[in-house]
Amino acid sequence: MNRAVRAVIRYGYVPFMLIGVNGAGVALAAAGAAKLWLAGLLLLAVGCSFSAERLLPYEDAWNAPLRGDGRRDAVHAFVNESLAVVSVAAVPLLAAHVAVVDLWPRSWPFAVQVLAAVLAADLGITLVHYASHKVGVLWRFHAVHHSVKRFYGLNGLMKHPLHQMVETTAGVAPLLLIGLPVQVASALALAVAVQLLLQHSNVDYRVGVARYVLAVNEGHRFHHLKWAGVGDVNFGLFTLVWDHLLGTFSYDPARRFTSELLGMAAKPDYPTAYLPQLAEPFRASGACHAGPPRPGSADRWEGVVADPAP
Repeated sequence: MNRAVRAVIRYGYVPFMLIGVNGAGVALAAAGAAKLWLAGLLLLAVGCSFSAERLLPYEDAWNAPLRGDGRRDAVHAFVNESLAVVSVAAVPLLAAHVAVVDLWPRSWPFAVQVLAAVLAADLGITLVHYASHKVGVLWRFHAVHHSVKRFYGLNGLMKHPLHQMVETTAGVAPLLLIGLPVQVASALALAVAVQLLLQHSNVDYRVGVARYVLAVNEGHRFHHLKWAGVGDVNFGLFTLVWDHLLGTFSYDPARRFTSELLGMAAKPDYPTAYLPQLAEPFRASGACHAGPPRPGSADRWEGVVADPAP
Protein backbone atom coordinates (compact mmCIF):
# COMPACT_ATOMS: atom_id res chain seq x y z
CA MET A 1 0.00 0.00 0.00
CA ASN A 2 1.12 3.56 -0.69
CA ARG A 3 3.15 4.97 2.20
CA ALA A 4 1.13 8.19 2.19
CA VAL A 5 -2.14 6.27 2.57
CA ARG A 6 -0.70 4.30 5.49
CA ALA A 7 0.40 7.53 7.15
CA VAL A 8 -3.04 9.09 6.71
CA ILE A 9 -4.70 6.10 8.36
CA ARG A 10 -2.08 5.78 11.11
CA TYR A 11 -2.27 9.41 12.20
CA GLY A 12 -5.62 10.56 10.82
CA TYR A 13 -7.97 7.71 11.75
CA VAL A 14 -8.44 8.67 15.41
CA PRO A 15 -8.94 12.41 14.74
CA PHE A 16 -11.45 11.54 12.01
CA MET A 17 -13.46 9.33 14.38
CA LEU A 18 -13.17 11.45 17.52
CA ILE A 19 -13.53 14.85 15.92
CA GLY A 20 -15.10 14.16 12.52
CA VAL A 21 -17.79 11.58 13.30
CA ASN A 22 -18.51 12.85 16.81
CA GLY A 23 -18.39 16.43 15.58
CA ALA A 24 -21.02 15.65 12.95
CA GLY A 25 -23.13 14.01 15.66
CA VAL A 26 -22.85 17.05 17.92
CA ALA A 27 -23.81 19.39 15.08
CA LEU A 28 -26.82 17.31 14.06
CA ALA A 29 -27.99 16.86 17.66
CA ALA A 30 -27.68 20.60 18.30
CA ALA A 31 -29.80 21.24 15.21
CA GLY A 32 -32.48 18.85 16.47
CA ALA A 33 -32.08 16.47 13.53
CA ALA A 34 -34.11 13.26 13.36
CA LYS A 35 -32.69 10.38 15.38
CA LEU A 36 -32.00 8.38 12.22
CA TRP A 37 -28.76 10.34 11.96
CA LEU A 38 -27.48 8.30 14.91
CA ALA A 39 -27.79 5.06 12.96
CA GLY A 40 -26.35 6.64 9.83
CA LEU A 41 -23.28 8.05 11.54
CA LEU A 42 -22.76 4.82 13.46
CA LEU A 43 -22.85 2.82 10.21
CA LEU A 44 -20.33 5.26 8.74
CA ALA A 45 -18.06 4.76 11.76
CA VAL A 46 -18.34 0.97 11.53
CA GLY A 47 -17.56 1.06 7.81
CA CYS A 48 -14.51 3.27 8.37
CA SER A 49 -13.38 0.98 11.18
CA PHE A 50 -13.59 -2.16 9.06
CA SER A 51 -11.87 -0.45 6.12
CA ALA A 52 -8.99 0.86 8.23
CA GLU A 53 -8.56 -2.55 9.87
CA ARG A 54 -7.98 -4.12 6.48
CA LEU A 55 -5.75 -1.39 5.13
CA LEU A 56 -3.54 -1.03 8.21
CA PRO A 57 -4.11 -3.92 10.66
CA TYR A 58 -2.27 -4.28 13.94
CA GLU A 59 -2.53 -8.07 13.59
CA ASP A 60 -3.43 -9.57 10.20
CA ALA A 61 -4.92 -12.70 11.79
CA TRP A 62 -7.49 -10.64 13.68
CA ASN A 63 -9.22 -9.66 10.44
CA ALA A 64 -10.41 -13.25 9.93
CA PRO A 65 -13.42 -14.68 11.81
CA LEU A 66 -12.52 -17.01 14.65
CA ARG A 67 -14.95 -19.89 15.33
CA GLY A 68 -17.80 -17.92 13.80
CA ASP A 69 -17.35 -14.93 16.10
CA GLY A 70 -18.08 -12.42 13.33
CA ARG A 71 -21.77 -13.35 13.11
CA ARG A 72 -22.06 -13.61 16.90
CA ASP A 73 -20.48 -10.20 17.43
CA ALA A 74 -22.78 -8.67 14.82
CA VAL A 75 -25.77 -9.92 16.84
CA HIS A 76 -24.26 -8.53 20.04
CA ALA A 77 -23.70 -5.18 18.32
CA PHE A 78 -27.23 -5.04 16.88
CA VAL A 79 -28.91 -5.93 20.18
CA ASN A 80 -26.79 -3.62 22.31
CA GLU A 81 -26.99 -0.66 19.94
CA SER A 82 -30.76 -1.14 19.67
CA LEU A 83 -30.93 -0.95 23.46
CA ALA A 84 -28.83 2.23 23.35
CA VAL A 85 -31.21 3.85 20.84
CA VAL A 86 -34.22 2.87 22.98
CA SER A 87 -32.48 4.33 26.05
CA VAL A 88 -31.92 7.63 24.28
CA ALA A 89 -35.55 7.71 23.14
CA ALA A 90 -36.62 7.15 26.75
CA VAL A 91 -34.61 10.10 28.11
CA PRO A 92 -37.50 12.63 28.11
CA LEU A 93 -39.78 10.19 29.94
CA LEU A 94 -37.06 9.23 32.41
CA ALA A 95 -36.09 12.83 33.01
CA ALA A 96 -39.69 13.73 33.77
CA HIS A 97 -39.87 11.09 36.51
CA VAL A 98 -36.28 10.85 37.68
CA ALA A 99 -34.85 14.37 37.55
CA VAL A 100 -34.46 15.70 41.07
CA VAL A 101 -33.48 19.22 40.11
CA ASP A 102 -32.76 20.92 36.79
CA LEU A 103 -29.09 21.80 37.17
CA TRP A 104 -28.06 21.02 33.63
CA PRO A 105 -25.94 23.89 32.21
CA ARG A 106 -28.14 24.62 29.20
CA SER A 107 -26.52 28.03 28.71
CA TRP A 108 -23.18 26.43 27.85
CA PRO A 109 -22.27 25.91 24.19
CA PHE A 110 -23.79 22.62 23.03
CA ALA A 111 -20.41 21.01 22.30
CA VAL A 112 -19.25 21.83 25.83
CA GLN A 113 -22.42 20.26 27.24
CA VAL A 114 -21.67 17.06 25.33
CA LEU A 115 -18.06 17.07 26.53
CA ALA A 116 -19.24 17.48 30.13
CA ALA A 117 -21.65 14.56 29.67
CA VAL A 118 -18.85 12.42 28.21
CA LEU A 119 -16.52 13.11 31.14
CA ALA A 120 -19.24 12.47 33.73
CA ALA A 121 -20.35 9.25 32.03
CA ASP A 122 -16.70 8.17 31.78
CA LEU A 123 -16.40 8.24 35.57
CA GLY A 124 -19.56 6.20 36.21
CA ILE A 125 -18.81 3.62 33.52
CA THR A 126 -15.17 3.28 34.63
CA LEU A 127 -16.18 2.64 38.24
CA VAL A 128 -18.70 -0.04 37.24
CA HIS A 129 -16.08 -1.58 34.96
CA TYR A 130 -13.61 -1.63 37.85
CA ALA A 131 -16.21 -3.17 40.16
CA SER A 132 -17.02 -5.77 37.51
CA HIS A 133 -13.54 -7.20 37.99
CA LYS A 134 -13.90 -7.27 41.78
CA VAL A 135 -17.51 -8.34 42.44
CA GLY A 136 -18.37 -11.92 41.49
CA VAL A 137 -21.92 -11.39 40.26
CA LEU A 138 -20.87 -8.49 38.04
CA TRP A 139 -17.89 -10.41 36.68
CA ARG A 140 -20.11 -13.30 35.60
CA PHE A 141 -21.91 -10.95 33.20
CA HIS A 142 -18.82 -8.96 32.24
CA ALA A 143 -16.95 -12.19 31.41
CA VAL A 144 -18.86 -12.35 28.12
CA HIS A 145 -16.83 -9.37 26.93
CA HIS A 146 -13.54 -10.88 28.11
CA SER A 147 -14.05 -14.11 26.21
CA VAL A 148 -12.86 -12.45 22.98
CA LYS A 149 -9.72 -13.90 21.38
CA ARG A 150 -9.08 -11.20 18.81
CA PHE A 151 -9.26 -7.42 18.79
CA TYR A 152 -11.43 -5.72 16.17
CA GLY A 153 -14.07 -3.01 16.08
CA LEU A 154 -17.20 -4.98 16.96
CA ASN A 155 -15.58 -6.45 20.09
CA GLY A 156 -16.45 -3.25 21.91
CA LEU A 157 -20.15 -3.96 21.48
CA MET A 158 -19.79 -7.63 22.38
CA LYS A 159 -21.34 -7.46 25.86
CA HIS A 160 -24.04 -9.18 27.84
CA PRO A 161 -27.05 -6.82 27.51
CA LEU A 162 -27.68 -6.90 31.28
CA HIS A 163 -24.13 -5.77 31.97
CA GLN A 164 -24.45 -3.03 29.38
CA MET A 165 -27.60 -1.85 31.15
CA VAL A 166 -25.70 -1.64 34.44
CA GLU A 167 -22.86 0.32 32.83
CA THR A 168 -25.27 2.63 31.01
CA THR A 169 -27.22 3.29 34.19
CA ALA A 170 -24.04 4.17 36.08
CA GLY A 171 -22.97 6.54 33.32
CA VAL A 172 -26.27 8.23 32.58
CA ALA A 173 -28.39 8.08 35.77
CA PRO A 174 -26.46 10.88 37.55
CA LEU A 175 -26.93 13.05 34.45
CA LEU A 176 -30.65 12.30 34.34
CA LEU A 177 -30.95 13.39 37.96
CA ILE A 178 -29.81 16.88 36.99
CA GLY A 179 -31.88 17.17 33.79
CA LEU A 180 -29.86 15.72 30.90
CA PRO A 181 -31.44 16.96 27.61
CA VAL A 182 -32.29 14.33 25.01
CA GLN A 183 -30.14 16.02 22.35
CA VAL A 184 -27.07 15.74 24.58
CA ALA A 185 -27.96 12.12 25.37
CA SER A 186 -28.10 11.36 21.64
CA ALA A 187 -24.65 12.80 21.03
CA LEU A 188 -23.34 10.94 24.08
CA ALA A 189 -24.73 7.62 22.81
CA LEU A 190 -22.93 8.08 19.50
CA ALA A 191 -19.70 9.05 21.28
CA VAL A 192 -19.84 5.85 23.35
CA ALA A 193 -20.30 3.67 20.26
CA VAL A 194 -17.46 5.42 18.39
CA GLN A 195 -15.18 5.09 21.41
CA LEU A 196 -15.87 1.35 21.68
CA LEU A 197 -14.94 0.97 18.00
CA LEU A 198 -11.68 2.86 18.55
CA GLN A 199 -10.82 1.10 21.79
CA HIS A 200 -11.07 -2.40 20.30
CA SER A 201 -9.93 -1.54 16.78
CA ASN A 202 -7.47 -3.74 14.90
CA VAL A 203 -5.94 -0.64 13.33
CA ASP A 204 -2.26 0.11 13.88
CA TYR A 205 -2.94 3.79 14.54
CA ARG A 206 -0.87 6.22 16.62
CA VAL A 207 -1.89 8.95 19.07
CA GLY A 208 1.54 9.76 20.54
CA VAL A 209 1.68 10.77 24.19
CA ALA A 210 -2.14 11.00 24.20
CA ARG A 211 -2.13 7.21 24.74
CA TYR A 212 -1.42 7.96 28.41
CA VAL A 213 -4.68 9.90 28.67
CA LEU A 214 -7.04 8.58 25.99
CA ALA A 215 -8.48 5.07 26.38
CA VAL A 216 -7.52 3.82 22.91
CA ASN A 217 -6.53 0.37 21.66
CA GLU A 218 -2.83 0.62 22.57
CA GLY A 219 -3.67 0.67 26.27
CA HIS A 220 -6.88 -1.33 26.20
CA ARG A 221 -5.17 -4.45 24.88
CA PHE A 222 -3.51 -4.78 28.29
CA HIS A 223 -6.98 -4.93 29.83
CA HIS A 224 -7.76 -8.06 27.79
CA LEU A 225 -4.74 -10.09 28.91
CA LYS A 226 -6.14 -13.45 29.93
CA TRP A 227 -4.58 -13.99 33.36
CA ALA A 228 -6.41 -13.22 36.60
CA GLY A 229 -5.14 -9.97 38.08
CA VAL A 230 -2.92 -9.12 35.11
CA GLY A 231 -5.77 -7.76 33.00
CA ASP A 232 -7.20 -5.64 35.82
CA VAL A 233 -5.79 -2.45 34.33
CA ASN A 234 -6.88 0.42 32.06
CA PHE A 235 -10.60 0.36 32.89
CA GLY A 236 -11.47 3.75 31.38
CA LEU A 237 -13.88 4.06 28.46
CA PHE A 238 -13.03 7.54 27.19
CA THR A 239 -10.01 8.46 29.30
CA LEU A 240 -7.38 6.86 31.52
CA VAL A 241 -7.52 9.66 34.06
CA TRP A 242 -9.38 7.54 36.59
CA ASP A 243 -6.95 4.66 36.07
CA HIS A 244 -4.07 6.93 36.98
CA LEU A 245 -5.95 7.91 40.15
CA LEU A 246 -6.92 4.31 40.96
CA GLY A 247 -3.40 3.05 40.33
CA THR A 248 -4.63 0.71 37.58
CA PHE A 249 -2.88 2.30 34.60
CA SER A 250 -0.43 0.12 32.70
CA TYR A 251 1.41 0.46 29.40
CA ASP A 252 4.51 -0.96 27.77
CA PRO A 253 5.27 0.19 24.19
CA ALA A 254 7.38 -2.92 23.58
CA ARG A 255 4.59 -5.39 24.31
CA ARG A 256 3.20 -7.27 21.29
CA PHE A 257 -0.22 -8.93 21.47
CA THR A 258 -1.56 -12.10 19.83
CA SER A 259 -4.71 -14.17 20.32
CA GLU A 260 -2.80 -16.51 22.63
CA LEU A 261 -2.61 -13.70 25.21
CA LEU A 262 -6.29 -12.76 25.12
CA GLY A 263 -9.41 -14.28 26.69
CA MET A 264 -9.71 -15.94 30.09
CA ALA A 265 -7.09 -18.49 31.16
CA ALA A 266 -9.42 -19.79 33.88
CA LYS A 267 -12.23 -20.38 31.37
CA PRO A 268 -10.65 -21.57 28.11
CA ASP A 269 -13.89 -23.33 27.11
CA TYR A 270 -16.18 -20.33 27.62
CA PRO A 271 -19.20 -20.53 25.24
CA THR A 272 -18.63 -18.89 21.89
CA ALA A 273 -22.19 -18.78 20.49
CA TYR A 274 -24.54 -15.89 21.24
CA LEU A 275 -27.35 -17.59 23.19
CA PRO A 276 -25.04 -19.79 25.29
CA GLN A 277 -23.10 -16.65 26.21
CA LEU A 278 -26.31 -14.99 27.41
CA ALA A 279 -27.12 -18.03 29.53
CA GLU A 280 -23.63 -18.60 30.97
CA PRO A 281 -23.77 -16.00 33.79
CA PHE A 282 -26.88 -17.67 35.21
CA ARG A 283 -25.33 -21.10 35.50
CA ALA A 284 -21.66 -20.42 36.22
CA SER A 285 -20.36 -19.39 39.59
CA GLY A 286 -17.18 -18.07 37.90
CA ALA A 287 -14.37 -16.57 39.93
CA CYS A 288 -13.61 -12.89 39.53
CA HIS A 289 -10.99 -11.88 37.05
CA ALA A 290 -9.34 -9.92 39.85
CA GLY A 291 -6.64 -11.14 42.15
CA PRO A 292 -2.89 -11.61 42.08
CA PRO A 293 -1.22 -13.66 39.35
CA ARG A 294 -0.66 -17.33 40.07
CA PRO A 295 2.62 -18.40 41.72
CA GLY A 296 5.48 -18.77 39.29
CA SER A 297 4.56 -15.74 37.19
CA ALA A 298 7.34 -14.21 35.20
CA ASP A 299 8.17 -11.85 32.35
CA ARG A 300 7.61 -8.49 34.00
CA TRP A 301 6.96 -5.30 32.14
CA GLU A 302 5.90 -1.84 33.22
CA GLY A 303 3.06 -2.05 35.72
CA VAL A 304 2.01 -5.59 34.75
CA VAL A 305 3.12 -9.07 35.65
CA ALA A 306 2.64 -11.51 32.79
CA ASP A 307 1.84 -15.04 33.86
CA PRO A 308 3.32 -17.64 31.54
CA ALA A 309 0.74 -19.31 29.36
CA PRO A 310 -0.65 -22.49 30.90
